Amino acid sequence: MKTGTIRLATRSLRAGGPALLAPFTALALGVALMATTLLGLAAATALPPGDDRTALIAQLGTGCGVAVFTAGFVVASSYAYAVARRRRELGLLRLAGATRGQVRRSVLAEALLLGVLAAATGTALARSGVPLFARLLTAAGLAPAGFRIGTPGWPLVTAFCTGPLVALTAVAVAAWRAGRVRPLEALREADVDTRVMTPGRWLCGLALLGTAAALTGTALFGDPADLLHRKTYTLQPMVLISATALLAPALARPPLRLLTARRSRLLPRLVRGGALTGVRRTGAIAAPVLLAVALAGSLTGAPATVAAARAAEARDRTAADHLLVPRDGDGDALAAALRGLPGAVVSPTATTRLAVLEPDGTAVRAEARAVTDPAALATVTRLPVAAGDVTALDDDSVVLAEEWGHPTVGDRVPVVLADGTRRTLRVAAVLRDGTGDNPVHLTPRNAPGARTDRIDLRLAPELEGRLRDLAQAHGATLATRADWLAAQYPTDDPTRIRRIVGVLGLALLYTAIALAHAVLTATADRRRELAQLRLAGATRTQVVALVATETLAVTTTGALLGAAVTAAGLAAMQTALRLLGTAAPLTVPWQALGATTLLCTAIAVTCASAAALHAVRGRPVAALR
Repeated sequence: MKTGTIRLATRSLRAGGPALLAPFTALALGVALMATTLLGLAAATALPPGDDRTALIAQLGTGCGVAVFTAGFVVASSYAYAVARRRRELGLLRLAGATRGQVRRSVLAEALLLGVLAAATGTALARSGVPLFARLLTAAGLAPAGFRIGTPGWPLVTAFCTGPLVALTAVAVAAWRAGRVRPLEALREADVDTRVMTPGRWLCGLALLGTAAALTGTALFGDPADLLHRKTYTLQPMVLISATALLAPALARPPLRLLTARRSRLLPRLVRGGALTGVRRTGAIAAPVLLAVALAGSLTGAPATVAAARAAEARDRTAADHLLVPRDGDGDALAAALRGLPGAVVSPTATTRLAVLEPDGTAVRAEARAVTDPAALATVTRLPVAAGDVTALDDDSVVLAEEWGHPTVGDRVPVVLADGTRRTLRVAAVLRDGTGDNPVHLTPRNAPGARTDRIDLRLAPELEGRLRDLAQAHGATLATRADWLAAQYPTDDPTRIRRIVGVLGLALLYTAIALAHAVLTATADRRRELAQLRLAGATRTQVVALVATETLAVTTTGALLGAAVTAAGLAAMQTALRLLGTAAPLTVPWQALGATTLLCTAIAVTCASAAALHAVRGRPVAALR
């Protein structure tokens, strides 16, 4: 870029410091979290293989993705409104002889400088905050005790380079819009937005909306279980959020008209007129609310829906009256003693390791259970058999779910057993996928080293006393069907809640900063308008009430759009569950939606009232000078 462009961008950055506080803060926090999570990922890859390592890597990767998206969203929406506010300034530059290209390069240079400063700040924060981050992960139970994070160079460099890249990408559209400002915009005084939904905005919004629909439709018609994966239900709603944000000026008009429909009093009519004519201002305030509510609803509702579906599936599949967890090494002896109870159906099983070989030779690890008595298993469980017969399981066969390439009964499947032995087993039965919680079933001969760790039992009620005595004598844990289901599939899983809070907390902090900044800036820009209301006879209290009521209507509209995004995502998941044969109730995160809406409303109305009170504190005539 030319020296003059950089000089102009530097001056604009200094002059617009307060107006750029929200994008700077969001980008700095985003870079800090990205650097921290990358450092955490580098440390997590050094952990021993296992479920804890996999869960930690997934948690850090999800948090990094949400942080980058949220930071980009805030920067893009903040800059779009900042460019709209600077129409007079940009028009004066055009009147002074600046070309469209020079104006665009000036905005891009300003964003580049902002991105570099935010990246430097975020990298410094990450480097100093890594020990605290490691302690927080350990305290929350998301990382093993003694987890330490180093500071290798590549994560810091990667995060630093991402800052300017996100800033330039987010500001690209705003820069293009800035170059289209005409010289006559310098003479414009009105704050009425006559053409917010440009053809380009319609095209981008509808394209993203079509992309979201295509992703959901492809999954529903291809692999419905894909919508139940954490990566999908965490990242896919971001496409729909972006589409809704771009189309917000058009989508917001119907709910705004409905919320301000009363015409019997002057105040609602002024609220209606201000909200519908100041569409850019409305969009700038509604966008952070939309983001916050949609993320809160999606990130809490989706995992809760999956958990509820798995719990319902487990209730349908568990036909045992009691379940026992034997003392280590005593499972076979306990099972033999239980078989001595009259009429008892005993099904001991053991956890084992197994890998299924894909056609290209890749070994895919799977959860597997060794079944001692297939006939007893079929009695104490209601497995979702799509083809074949579970009782046909023998030492030369295996029971697989459809997710393993949709096998058919009689197919030969190469597997790697726990001791590394390779065998080719015949498919005895195929299970429907459901929520994807189906283990591979095989016999103890194909599970070397496996020890019985669960016994499903059916027996007459009058024998429960003898059952308790046997369990106590063998040191086993005994639970009824209801107690076992409640323990294995809790409604409020603390680990799941901690993971959600870890991903959602910083995203809500971003949006709170962006919302407060948007409200304060938008209200400050209305100083002349509010002064004219004062000259028309309105009192200070009426003016503040007007601004607060309008902000409440806009915030409510943003919350409704966010709730609509959440509803669309949960409806897609519900459809996927039905296609998978799982009848689970729809879990609506009312508490998360309500709490986030109340938080956004409190922030927006408080900031709007304070800014309006500050704007009307002097003489109205002074504001018109």
